[in-house]
Amino acid sequence: MWLAAVGRIFDPADHGMDTRTWLRKLSDMATDRLRQNKRSYVPPPVKPVQNADLCGEVVAEIRQQSAELTAACELPDLVPALEQVVTLADADVGFRLYLRALKACSVRVPKEAYDRFLGLGERLGYPVAVVRDGLDVDWPPIDTAHRETSWDFGLSQLAGNAHQDWRADTARRAILRVADADEPGQPPGSAAALLLEDALRLLRSPLSDATITTLWVAVSDAALRMGGRDWLRLVADVCAERLREVAPVYTIVVPPARTDSADAVLRELRETVPTVVDKAVSPHWQPLPAAQVMAALEEVVRRVDPDLGFRLFLRFLRVLAVPVTREQFERYEAIAERFAYGKYHVGEIEQLVHWAT
Repeated sequence: MWLAAVGRIFDPADHGMDTRTWLRKLSDMATDRLRQNKRSYVPPPVKPVQNADLCGEVVAEIRQQSAELTAACELPDLVPALEQVVTLADADVGFRLYLRALKACSVRVPKEAYDRFLGLGERLGYPVAVVRDGLDVDWPPIDTAHRETSWDFGLSQLAGNAHQDWRADTARRAILRVADADEPGQPPGSAAALLLEDALRLLRSPLSDATITTLWVAVSDAALRMGGRDWLRLVADVCAERLREVAPVYTIVVPPARTDSADAVLRELRETVPTVVDKAVSPHWQPLPAAQVMAALEEVVRRVDPDLGFRLFLRFLRVLAVPVTREQFERYEAIAERFAYGKYHVGEIEQLVHWAT
C-alpha cells in the first residue's frame, strides 16, 4: 500500500526499516513538532472512520479499478492491502491512499468513477483538490449543452466577477480567471467554451455596437468602459487560447439558440421595466439609464438568444439591487429549469426577494 501510494520512490526497506517502523517515526516526528507549540501535548485517541456503508462503497471503488491498478503498480497484493486499510483501519485513510495510488501509478479512471470519488470526498469533508489534482480522468468531449455547473457561467459570470479595479492592460488576466475556472465535474476547458460561445453569439449578432456596449457596461456595473465588440473580441481570443492549451481537439461551434422560452423571458423583462424606469447604472458618473439597458436586453432575447438574455437580465437585477417578489423569483426558477441552469444559479438573487418584503 505504501509503495503504491508513493509510486515506489521511497521504500523504507532500503533504509533498514519495515513500514511499521517508518510509520512510528512519522508519528513521533509529528508529535515532537506539536510539542513545540505545547509541551504537554498528548496525541488524542484515534477515531477511525469505520462506517459500514462508507467502507463498503470505498471497497467497491477499489475493486472497480483493481485490474488496472494492480497492473500499473506491479504490486499483486495491493488491492487486498487497500481493502484491509479501509475495513480494518480507517475508510478515510484507505480512500486517500487509494486515490494517491491511482495518481502515482497513472491509472486512468472513467468520468463516472471520478464523479463518485467527488461524492465520497464531499462526505468525508475533503477539499475538491484532494480528489481532482493529479488524477487522470477519461474526460468526455466538452459539450456546452450539458454544462455541469451549479452556478452562473459564461458572459454573465464574467460580468459578475467585474470590479472597479479592472483596467484595459490587465483585462486579459481577468478574463482568463473565468475561462480557467472549470468546476470539478466539468471537462477541462468547459468554462472557456461556455464563455466563448456567449461572446461569439453577440459578436456575430445583428445588434449594433452601441447596444453591445450598453449591455456590457450595464451587467458589469460599469467596471470597465470599452467598446462592446472590442471587449468581446478580447474575450474570444483569451478563451480560444485557453482551449488550445487544455482541449486542443475541441471544435468551436455555436449551436442554434433555444427560442422555446423567449416569450416567458420577455414577459419578465417587460414586467420589470416600470420598477427600474427611474434608475441608472453608475448614476454619479456617466449614468446609463436602466430603460436603455432593458431595451438592449430585450433585443438580446428576441434577436440573439433567450438563454443569454435571461442570464444577463438576472445579472442586471443584482447590479441595480431591484426588489423581486417571491412570485417573480419562482417564475425565474421555472425559466432557469427549462434552460437547465445549475441549482444555485437563480439562488444568487434570492437576497433581492428579502428586500422586496
